[in-house]
Order: sequence, then C-alpha cells, then structure tokens
Amino acid sequence: MCGVVGLVSQSEVSPIIYDALTILQHRGQDAAGIATSDANKFHIRKQLGLVREVFRSQDMLTLKGQMGIGHVRYPTAGSEDRELSQPMYVNSPYGISIAHNGNLTNSEELSDILVNENLRHLNTDSDSEVLLNIFAYELQKQGSVKPSAKDIFAAVRATHKRVRGAYSVVIMINGVGVVGFRDPFGIRPLILGSKENDLLGNDYIVASESTVLKSLGFDVIDDISAGSAVFISSEGDMEVESCVDNPIPTPCIFEYVYLARPDAEIDKISVHKSRLRMGEALARKIVKLNPDHDIDVVIPIPDSSTTSALQLASTLGIKYREGFVKNRYIGRTFIMPFQEKREKSVRQKLNPIDLEFQGKVVLLVDDSIVRGTTSRQIIEMARSSGAKKVYFASAAPPIRYQNVYGIDMAATTELVAHNRTEEEVEEHIGADWLVYQSLEDLISAAQQGNEDIKQFDCSIFDGNYVTSDIDESYLRKLEDSRNDRTKLLRQAKLN
Repeated sequence: MCGVVGLVSQSEVSPIIYDALTILQHRGQDAAGIATSDANKFHIRKQLGLVREVFRSQDMLTLKGQMGIGHVRYPTAGSEDRELSQPMYVNSPYGISIAHNGNLTNSEELSDILVNENLRHLNTDSDSEVLLNIFAYELQKQGSVKPSAKDIFAAVRATHKRVRGAYSVVIMINGVGVVGFRDPFGIRPLILGSKENDLLGNDYIVASESTVLKSLGFDVIDDISAGSAVFISSEGDMEVESCVDNPIPTPCIFEYVYLARPDAEIDKISVHKSRLRMGEALARKIVKLNPDHDIDVVIPIPDSSTTSALQLASTLGIKYREGFVKNRYIGRTFIMPFQEKREKSVRQKLNPIDLEFQGKVVLLVDDSIVRGTTSRQIIEMARSSGAKKVYFASAAPPIRYQNVYGIDMAATTELVAHNRTEEEVEEHIGADWLVYQSLEDLISAAQQGNEDIKQFDCSIFDGNYVTSDIDESYLRKLEDSRNDRTKLLRQAKLN
C-alpha cells in the first residue's frame, strides 16, 4: 500500500513530486523519498518520516532535474530500516532508480537467481530491489548504448515473464527517461496524465491515484492497463505498449473499500460512487435481516466509512450524525506496526460527542474490521457516552486471509474474523449486533462503475489468490514475518 509518482517536465520536477507525495500521504506514512536526474546525474533524498518531515528547503534545492520519481512507504516488516526506503538505485546499466507499490510473491527464488546466475548484487532483502535488478538485467541484455523505447518495452516484457505478484512501478533511467508499468493482473493502481507546459511540449506524470493528476492540473490520459507500460523520454516523447499476452485485469477491491482517497478513480471506477453503493447494499441487508430494527442514528467511524454511512442512513431513512471528532494529526491505525501503538492511537485519534450517543440505539459504520482492536475500543467509547445499544456494520465482508499483494495487513492469527463466525466476532468486539457486507454485494458495488472489469482480487475475503502460486508454505512464512512478536524482536535488534 505504497504511493508512487514519476514525472518528466520542461521545468524543475522536485516541487511537483513533493506536492504529489503529500497528496499520496494516506498510502504511506513511514518513509518518503525523491530521486531526480539532472545532466546525467542522480540526486536522491529519502528518509523515515512523513513527506513534510523528510524534505526541507535545502533538500529541494539539491534535487535538481527535469525528470524524477517519488515514493511514500507504509510500515511493513523491517520498515524501521532507512535502507528499505525508496526510491532504490542501481548503477548498472545506465543508472536506474525505482519506486514500487506491491509485493513480489517469488522474491526469494529471484534473489537466488540474481546473485548466483545473473551475478547481480543485492544489498537488502527488499522485493523492490529484486524487481529493480531484474529489470536492470533484462535492459542490459538489450545491448544498446542508449536504450530506445523498443528496448525498454522488451525489458518490461521479459520482466513480466520472470516475476510474479503485484507491482505498479515507476522507474527512472538516467539521461533516458521514466518508465511506468503494471503487473499482468493490474492489482495495484497506476494512472497516466499530461498537461501543456508554458515552455515547450507536454509534461507527463504517472501516479498511484488520479487525485494527484487532478490536484496538480494534469489531464488524465488513461489508467495504465494490466501488463502495459508507458515510456516518457527525457525529451518529452511518450509511448504506451502492452507488454504481456492475454492480460487479466484484476484490481484489488480493497482499494475501493479503504486504501484509495474517495475522490480517486481507479480503472475508471469512482471510489466515491463505489462506497455509496456499498452503503446502499448494506442498508438493504439490514432491512432484510431485521425489517423491524430499532436503530435511532447512524454514526460513521471517520474517514473512509463516511460515504458508505451517509448513503446507508439515507437508504434507511434514519438520522445521520458525526459522532466522533477526529485528530487529523494521528496516522491511520490500520497501518500502525504494533498492537500497543494501535490501541494508544485509537484513543488519541477519536473522541466521542456524548450527546449524539446518549439514550440512543446507535449503528456504527466502518469500512472494514481487521484486527478488531479499533472496533472494540470504539464500541466501548459509544457505551461510555451513554448509548442504549451499539450495533456495528462493516462495508466489507469478514477479512479472514492474509494479503500477499502489497498490503502488510496482519498475520492470519491476528485477523479477528480468522476461524471465527460472524456471531463470534460480534461477541469479541462487544457489539449488540454485527452486520457484514456480503462479498457479492461488494463486488457489485465496484463493478457497476466499469463493467469491463470482470473480476477483482478479493483474496483477503475468499482466500483465492489470482497469481495461483500461493501455497501453505508461503503463507506460513508470511505469517511468521507479520506477527507483532516478530516485529517487536526485529525492532529490538535495530535498536
């Protein structure tokens, strides 16, 4: 769940990339970085922290150049190590830098091949560095002194044949240009835009979400489709090509539930409208299950559930109220790395408005329930504020499986719905009634925005992994790396 951006302009790019990363800050709050290219030299600044903390005025002055890439990262296993921040760089061939959103599912296998057969050096255990070196190796095989668009697309095609998993990528080749490409399933988002420059020609941008383009005055050209690549030369020429046979567009449905900003469009599907449809479907389910419900008021858990909650209340004909005041300076608790920090952050992040709860049967609406930590504490807040009953509705189905495509969600055993029935989850979080969205309704809510998308990655809900290479052994290793105990031990070693 990282954010990436790539830009080729007739002007200095670092201020625009900085602005783009602040717009994408919701996708990663752990680290940020920018790399630019100027007179065939790279300039890189990356560090742990928010965008505004990482870049100072002096940093921006040193990030010279008319093309560059940027990245925001969210906490994953080993995230306290600055070396895992991006962009990452390799000097051969040409000098190449990468910003990557996603996760390679065959990273370990590729690491061995890179080191022992391709004779490439790896400095970290990051799958992003693996992807960088695979692309660099395949580009070097093209044998050009200065690679053409044809060489670059050939390298992307060869990369697709070697790597598996989810990857939306921007790559900068020193003195050559910027490349953006997306895996054959298009699991993670990537979109292309342009605008006329006051000097000469067009500026081109590639970013994780359309909101970046619209906020910065770029026109949307198109989503980069599954398996396709765009190459923007340093001179400002742009080409797009499909680099895989028979791509199968399968975007991650959790982008529409939680990850993306509501004002974004991903694969031509409005996130905002999708969430409206989620709320409407959830309301229909509530009426079906309990037509004589006694709900007095619908209250969202801000922010990503607000749209669904509003439409749910409207469909039910029930009052909608903002019952929690949110501290905007606390990060998203979903991506907090440890349980203690998550629990503390929930208490600091939300404060109830008592009069909205006193003596009422309250329906709380959230986008999803992951560990149950947030849900349980918020229900306790509602009761302490005088609610007569507290019902809870999730705009997403029960999350029962690990995500392997770039969301470091939780270890399986830490997912509240893992090996629990919906009634047991209801009891665990302390709700008087719990209603989950059905998976069929969730898919419909997204698919209505673009019926050309025939399927979505719903693996966290149904356990079906679209790359077909995920077995029990892989999931066990992932489980070991993601549980809080492992993360605490890793942090202790770093300290």
